[in-house]
Amino acid sequence: MKNKTLVMGASENPERYSNMAILKLLSKGKEVVAVGNRAGVVNGVAISNQPVVTEDIDTVTLYLNPDNQKQYYDYILSLKPNRIIFNPGTENYDLESKAQKAGIKTVEACTLVMLGTGQY
Repeated sequence: MKNKTLVMGASENPERYSNMAILKLLSKGKEVVAVGNRAGVVNGVAISNQPVVTEDIDTVTLYLNPDNQKQYYDYILSLKPNRIIFNPGTENYDLESKAQKAGIKTVEACTLVMLGTGQY
């Protein structure tokens, strides 16, 4: 059963939405995998600065602008998540199209709002 969330663009900076998302996901009992520009740790979750080989990814939530997503296309698609959430500012028709062709649901929404309103 797929149950993990991959936060792409994760940051140790508590003012970043990716950081807030990690904390909110954990508070909701979700298992989190994090990849960012810099290695670090957020509330016990290691942030890798390299793609992480992992299985059972249900959701990829993006906190990278479209230009910075390009290097991760193959990685994200190879994980075969059930869905990809494009948070505000990360909308990317190219990746959305590739994901949909691979049978991956895409959502343009805010992960924090989804978690706060029970829509996650």
